[in-house]
Amino acid sequence: MSSEQHGSTRTEASPGEQSHGGDDSAPPFRYNAALAAEIESRWQDRWDALGTFQAPNPSGPLAPADGTPLPTDKLYLLDMFPYPSGAGLHVGHPLGYIGTDVLGRFERMRGRNVLHTIGYDSFGLPAEQYAVRTGTHPRATTEANVARYRTQLRRLGFGHDQRRSVATTDVEFYRWTQWIFLQLFNSYYDADQKRARPIDDLIGEFASGARTVAGNVDWNDLGSTKQQTVLADHRLAYIKEAPVNWCPGLGTVLSNEEVTADGKSEIGNFPVFRRNLRQWMMRITSYGDRLIADLDRLDWPESVKAMQRNWIGRSVGARLTFPIASTAGPDGSVATDRGIEVYTTRPDTLFGATYVVLAPEHPLVEEIAPDAWPAGVNALWTGDAATPSEAVEAYRVIASQKSDLDRQETKEKTGVFTGAYAVNPANGTELPIFIADYVLMGYGTGAIMAVPGQDTRDIEFAKAFALPVIRTVHPPADFPDDEAFTGSGPAINSANDEISLNGLEVAEAKTAMLDWLSTRGFGRSEVQYRLRDWLFSRQRYWGEPFPIVYDEDDLPIALPESLLPLELPEVANYAPQSFDPMDANSTPVPPLGRATEWATVELDLGQGLKTYRRELNVMPQWAGSCWYELRYLDPTNTRVFVDPEVEKYWMGKDPERPGDTGGVDLYVGGVEHAVLHLLYSRFWHKVLFDLGHVSSEEPFRKLYNQGYIQAFAYTDERGTYVPAEDVVISADATSFSYQGRPVNREYGKMGKRLLNVVTPDEMCDRYGADTFRMYEMGMGPLDISRPWQTRDVIGSQRYLQRMWRAVVSEQTGESVVTEDAPDTETLKLLHRTIDGVRNDYAAMLYNTAIAKLIVLTNHLTKSASPTPRVVAEALVLMTAPLAPHISEELWSRLGHTQSLAHGPFPIADPALLVADEIEYPIQVKGKVRSRISVPADWTVEAVQAKALADEKIVELLAGAAPRKIVVVPGRMVSIVP
Repeated sequence: MSSEQHGSTRTEASPGEQSHGGDDSAPPFRYNAALAAEIESRWQDRWDALGTFQAPNPSGPLAPADGTPLPTDKLYLLDMFPYPSGAGLHVGHPLGYIGTDVLGRFERMRGRNVLHTIGYDSFGLPAEQYAVRTGTHPRATTEANVARYRTQLRRLGFGHDQRRSVATTDVEFYRWTQWIFLQLFNSYYDADQKRARPIDDLIGEFASGARTVAGNVDWNDLGSTKQQTVLADHRLAYIKEAPVNWCPGLGTVLSNEEVTADGKSEIGNFPVFRRNLRQWMMRITSYGDRLIADLDRLDWPESVKAMQRNWIGRSVGARLTFPIASTAGPDGSVATDRGIEVYTTRPDTLFGATYVVLAPEHPLVEEIAPDAWPAGVNALWTGDAATPSEAVEAYRVIASQKSDLDRQETKEKTGVFTGAYAVNPANGTELPIFIADYVLMGYGTGAIMAVPGQDTRDIEFAKAFALPVIRTVHPPADFPDDEAFTGSGPAINSANDEISLNGLEVAEAKTAMLDWLSTRGFGRSEVQYRLRDWLFSRQRYWGEPFPIVYDEDDLPIALPESLLPLELPEVANYAPQSFDPMDANSTPVPPLGRATEWATVELDLGQGLKTYRRELNVMPQWAGSCWYELRYLDPTNTRVFVDPEVEKYWMGKDPERPGDTGGVDLYVGGVEHAVLHLLYSRFWHKVLFDLGHVSSEEPFRKLYNQGYIQAFAYTDERGTYVPAEDVVISADATSFSYQGRPVNREYGKMGKRLLNVVTPDEMCDRYGADTFRMYEMGMGPLDISRPWQTRDVIGSQRYLQRMWRAVVSEQTGESVVTEDAPDTETLKLLHRTIDGVRNDYAAMLYNTAIAKLIVLTNHLTKSASPTPRVVAEALVLMTAPLAPHISEELWSRLGHTQSLAHGPFPIADPALLVADEIEYPIQVKGKVRSRISVPADWTVEAVQAKALADEKIVELLAGAAPRKIVVVPGRMVSIVP
């Protein structure tokens, strides 16, 4: 293994080598890796046997058997759900887990009822791809990976309540995932009440006439098929033809997160195409306003809130209709029965629209393209095609091969004229209609009015296709003529016979234009969101089956709860149907289609025994991670997904905190999940709240993003990463080679992709779990990314060795503490340390807590006298959250028979925190020139006099009287000569 990649060199390992326990001359009870391993294994077994970290519930199977009342002060800590990959953990993974464990142990020692556990987000594509390659059932692979994670995490000594651990692949877990899906399917969003309600309430309103069906049709005159079709337009879970990322090479639809920036699948690097497919959707857009508004009530990083707001992208604008003109060319005739709807936040710029753009996937594209090009068409617009239809078809193929990200970020604008024209409702001008891939079907209406004078992307397109530019906002005098002006200013070139916006500022012009459009029937005010409804289908095997069947009319029917869970059937082949990777027009055939006996079923769903076919898609991996925090609360409950009393105890609103949303007390994880996971979880939780299943309005009341572990990585001349452990480093650490060829070194986030992984198993073998925990928490603030340096781990080990020697004889293993009282200096330092460490733990400032503990142990080390018991016990207790195994061992050797896991945690004596003296730095012209120590009760005048009498200050002033002296009590003295 590359020593430099671990941050050390082979030649400087002498102190650290003692950590292996291989030095025969070492004292028999010296704390090293061998002794640490024995201690850690023994205490982990004892914790498990005694159920030390089992958090009691207020009711149900996990409630105290003897009826012991629960502490009113509770703490629910949650780590983001890990995916158990076959590669196992590297040292970056446990960073946040250790951070929450330290806090949980500290708060548990303070007497709080702490719920902390960890489970596994175990559905997903990697296990399925492995199954496709090897024939191994995904469950076997997943369970093996979970077992490995459990072993690795147990070795690190986490205080998890293992009774509560779940995996999304557990049948009993996904039974309730399916149940939650049915809640969404059987609900709709009442826009008037601004909440979800049962679909039966909507049916009742339709039946009674309290709510009318579109077209004023009597609900009771509709047959059941048409009634279900109407309801589908309201359900929170519904089926729709939607643009998706179709990857023929994998035979499945991919989420945006599974597609690389160059339009390839993250797994396999296959081409990904955009096409419309029939998919399950979640109506998350109905909750757009609430998802934004309630961010203000959450204790989350402002950066994460901003990302959520931007992703939701609420905007107030106008929906406008551009009538489609005759396809024979711009001859003035208008086909008033058809139009293109666009959404714009700038209706005031309508007079500047010079062309219209449709997304290549827009359904109108095929309808409006004429058989021949209009007379005099610009050759730039045709894509060298003989007819508009040929041009459109060729361009759509090219656009389908690009990812949404690529389409949005590519500066070079491409497109093709459809041969059709639209009419600008503001001035009657006919505008050419293009298709271009910078417009996405999934955003807005899939069509835009292009105003190149006021939009950067539009002017880039206009330049490429020689289209006119009309400014509608007056730019500054020195603004370049060939750039789009996106700022504010008075309107220009914006008038017709009925309305003039000229001279109005943007806000006034928007209002006036919208009023005019509404009066003329060309537009209306509308709130829109960048957020799209959630695509919820995957053409895979390894996922939660939908609890849905289809009847003879192809309508989705919910399974009754009595038929849950609907388990995955066995199949002989886990691969989707094989396709040509470049065949964008192929159609997904999910692997569940091979389970023919399962796919068709006879059921009595209220209309007698009938034959139904099952849904062959499965849910996305997001599904289980949307609600796992609720199942942790009550994982053994077979009656409900969580008992209401249990949920209210752990996640209910705090009546003493106005505006509290309730939820998990602290959620810790990486910022990479700042948007989608959190957004989807919040959506599901709000639906469950609306339907009365939970008392909390939000799943996570406080969020904390930990940083990353970075490490050296190496690339060869091709830019390809090579295994860091095999890199040879020169003696002066200035050059690096792999297999005899030079390589370049860089820092990067530790992970498989960079081939720079260091595992916690290695660290535990070399130093012990407690040393590893101490090092990770001492590297810097928890929320900051930090470089991994193995050579620095020895510092954490030395702290633990000093603490060990302060309590235990390395020769006998017996306690060496004294019952004598500590001297005054030691006692005051102890209580300052207690006060500081308590505050640092509560604020998750573990690196500064460690610094304070080091100061105390160094003070003890300097003394030749035995450590007073009161100091030794406090030191062990304060170290316990960080290094729990050695602390338990020392606590035991100090004569205690009970675990320290439940405290007590030391409390500082306020009387011993008062300083006898205060040190004042003395600044002259802003630079510290000297320092004085004075009694803490001295007056400002006395401090000033002593500062002026200091020898260094006297010399600097050279007899001159200072112009100004400022004494900041307890802080500093500033002198202006």
